[in-house]
Amino acid sequence: MIHPAILAIVAGLLAAPAEAACNAVTYDGARFTVCEINTETDDIRLFLRDAEGQVYGSFTRVDQSLPEGQRLGVAMNAGMFHDDRAPVGLYIEDGVEQMRVITSDGPGNFGLLPNGVFCLEDDGAQVIESRAYAADPPDCRYATQSGPMLVIDGALHPRFIEDSDSLNIRNGVGVDETGTRIFMAISDDQVNFHHFARLFRDGLGVPNALFLDGRVSRLYAPGVGRSDLGFPIGPILGTVVDDAAPGR
Repeated sequence: MIHPAILAIVAGLLAAPAEAACNAVTYDGARFTVCEINTETDDIRLFLRDAEGQVYGSFTRVDQSLPEGQRLGVAMNAGMFHDDRAPVGLYIEDGVEQMRVITSDGPGNFGLLPNGVFCLEDDGAQVIESRAYAADPPDCRYATQSGPMLVIDGALHPRFIEDSDSLNIRNGVGVDETGTRIFMAISDDQVNFHHFARLFRDGLGVPNALFLDGRVSRLYAPGVGRSDLGFPIGPILGTVVDDAAPGR
């Protein structure tokens, strides 16, 4: 059940255009910005490298790379990356796998199993545990791997501690049970994993959600005056708005 304090926010998101589908949310005493994307109406993609093979590294460069009449709507960093900004785990763009899935445990948040894959298919989206993905890969048009999972079939990650003092700005992505509603969220206050995971499960009502990063976390949402800056990043998840489309 979606937390009552967020019901009005979600209703507002459903009515908003893609480029402004973000709102401020307060959940359990902490501030967040939540953006909702509908896979049936919005064009959502992953971006890493330009036509010359150079990593975009910023929202501005992605926006500038789009054809005339198109622009970046809402976007956020979409998974952990190496020093050269190459993805740490699975990465698929426009049907082409550029990095394989990693199923072994390891150091850092990425290796805190279970971790997961955010997958965009032709008929919707899903967040799936990485080993389940490896055992039976879905047909992802776009995919990015990160970790840890925040919510796994309605349960919080078993390693999360409710009163943990490991606080950070964090961002992540969740998908509803229909596979058509994607929630991108970033904390505007420092929170621990347990708090962030509860935002997705109890606040937004999604059964599966994936942590994307912390400290590096950034959001691009010009509709709410947001374009976070910082050093270059790796994969980027975002919507493409076609201003020539009917109704715009």
